[in-house]
Amino acid sequence: MPGPDLTWIFGSSRSGSTWLLRMLRRHPDVLGIDETGLGHHLGLWRPIALAWDTPQPPPLTTFMKVKEDRPDYFFNEQYADVWRPALAKMFEARLQVQIDGAQPDWRDPATRVVIKEPGGSQMASELLALSEGSRLVFLLRDGRDVVDSWLDAYGEGTWASEDGAYVVTDENRVPFIRWQAAVWKYRTEALDSAYGAHDPGRRTLIRYEELLADPEAVMAGLLSDLDLDADAALVSQIVAAEAHASVPEEQKGAGKEIRLASPGSWREHMSGEEVAALEAEIGDSLRAHGY
Repeated sequence: MPGPDLTWIFGSSRSGSTWLLRMLRRHPDVLGIDETGLGHHLGLWRPIALAWDTPQPPPLTTFMKVKEDRPDYFFNEQYADVWRPALAKMFEARLQVQIDGAQPDWRDPATRVVIKEPGGSQMASELLALSEGSRLVFLLRDGRDVVDSWLDAYGEGTWASEDGAYVVTDENRVPFIRWQAAVWKYRTEALDSAYGAHDPGRRTLIRYEELLADPEAVMAGLLSDLDLDADAALVSQIVAAEAHASVPEEQKGAGKEIRLASPGSWREHMSGEEVAALEAEIGDSLRAHGY
C-alpha cells in the first residue's frame, strides 16, 4: 500500500519550526514528528566550526559533498543508484514502525505526517527524495535573528546545553557568529534549490516574520496547501493554544527554547564588530531574500 502523505518542515534551526509543528500537531488530521536526525547524519559539516576562528575559512560544505567522487566512500555518486533506493526503503520501514498505531492513523488518506527537520535542511533534496510525493514547507527567517538566537542558546545552563552546546565566551563570539551565519546561508541556499525544483503544488514558503505577525492567516494558508481543514474557528483555537503569550513566563525568555518572538532583537545584542562580521558572511544573501 502507499506510504504516508509526508510533509517536511525545513529551514534554519531557531526559525520557529518548533512553534509551527506544535500548532500543526493540534490539528486532528496531523501526525507530527520532531527531528529524525537523518539530515544531520547525512549532512555533516566540513570544515568544522573551529575553522571560523581563522582569518579565511574554506567555504562551508558537507562531508558527503567532499567525498562524493571517492570510490570507497559509502554514499558516493558512483553507487547512488544502489544506496539511494536502499536508504529510502530503510527510511520507510523505520518511519512506519514508529507511526503504526499512532493517532491519527497514517493510513487514512486525510492524515498528514509532518516531520520537522530544520537541522537537516542542508540535505533537503536528499530527504525529499526518500518518499515520492513529499510536501515541502520552507520556513525562512532573517539570518541575523537566527544567529542571535543561537548566541543566546550557547550560554551557561541554557536549553541547548542539554544537547551538547558549549558556553561561548566573549572572545569567541565573533568566530561563533561567522560560523552560524555560514550555516544559515548554506541551509537557506540549499532550500532555495530544493524549493525551486519541487512540485509547485506541493511546496509552501513561510516567512517567520509573517507567521508571527498574522499566525491565523498564515496557518490557514498552510493548512489549505496541505489539503487540510482550515475552518476559521479551528485555526483560531490552534493559534491561541500555542501563542507566545500563552506560555508561562518561567518557560520562555533568555536561555529558554521558547525565547523572545521579537524580530530584529539582534540589534540589541550584538556589537558593531559582530554586526560587521555577520554582514560580511551573509549580507548579500539577506538582501537576496528580502531582509
